[in-house]
Amino acid sequence: MNRSVSLRRLIVSLLLSCTVLVGATGCGGGKESSSASSSASPSGTTSAEAQKFAKTRFVTNASLAAGATYQWIVKPYRAGKFKKGADGRTLALVKAGLAGSFTYNRLKAASENAKGDPLLSKAVAPLGAGIESLKELGTKLRKGKVGEGDIGALEGVIDGIKNAGKSVGADVKDKVPSTSQLGG
Repeated sequence: MNRSVSLRRLIVSLLLSCTVLVGATGCGGGKESSSASSSASPSGTTSAEAQKFAKTRFVTNASLAAGATYQWIVKPYRAGKFKKGADGRTLALVKAGLAGSFTYNRLKAASENAKGDPLLSKAVAPLGAGIESLKELGTKLRKGKVGEGDIGALEGVIDGIKNAGKSVGADVKDKVPSTSQLGG
């Protein structure tokens, strides 16, 4: 009985998918005026729009990195959750490891986003080495081999990113990502 239910669901899913596909491809067959088709074509973004999007993406990625850093690395570290024998240490270290990898990834993305805006690019450029120094942070955190110097370096990079953004009008505020965002 279980197998017949699965087969039925598969068939229904396939039929629905085909219906949507046929409906979507069949919508463009009518006659259109030339003005309607030219207005529907995509246009390139202007330089100002590209810079605005670069700043927006920078702020989003940097904010997520800052939020993850504070929520799952700095706060638990200051609370002593990473010390041997601490209650919930293993879970705190796993979350911190994921947050460390996530932070590095988002900071790299923010650095790439900054290249789309000349002023932001100049402000973020000196932070490249600091961001690269965090590459192994996730692994160090998961193994419980993180010290005050590592936390200080991480906070320094985050503060540098926040200050670089603020200097060009791209304010970075801590935005805590969900745990599902950390792992995926």
